[in-house]
Amino acid sequence: MSLNKTMKFTIFAFLSFLLLFTTFADAQKRRDYLTDEEIELVRDKQQIDQRVEILVIAIDRRFAVLNNQPSPVAKKADKWGEEPKGTRTELISDISKLLQKAVDDIDNLALNEAGMKSEFFPKAVHKLADAAQRFQPQLKSLYDQITVEKERGVILNSMDLCNQIIEAAKKVPKETKKK
Repeated sequence: MSLNKTMKFTIFAFLSFLLLFTTFADAQKRRDYLTDEEIELVRDKQQIDQRVEILVIAIDRRFAVLNNQPSPVAKKADKWGEEPKGTRTELISDISKLLQKAVDDIDNLALNEAGMKSEFFPKAVHKLADAAQRFQPQLKSLYDQITVEKERGVILNSMDLCNQIIEAAKKVPKETKKK
């Protein structure tokens, strides 16, 4: 083979590989567990109790879709955007990831002493714990309806996370109402 043909072949092979790689990468794009509007709402809320509230509502929205119920934010659809979409397994996975995100956000605040002393820290912890108590029966119901084996581990993980949240909240004193 001449140098010119070898170079053309190399370029062709590289371009073919690049095309194959980008096609494969597009097919493997990960689905985001928040809608674009929810991402903006979370990004806008820097105060931890408000951020946790947004994440809890996002979880409630997924439960509503799974249970064919009306959206908890139907009157604010322009702010929240379209209802979350996905398969049952994807929505169950979203719930688990959202719970974990809420825990991670609280944990990140707790890592510094000022965060622990913040008046918003106990509010956030107890908001999440109250929601976790509401989520437990819904998760149990989903678990009882399992048709896809992959869902079993995700639901069990979410149930365990809810238990951990509730237990952790017992160690955080509730805020005292100022007179």
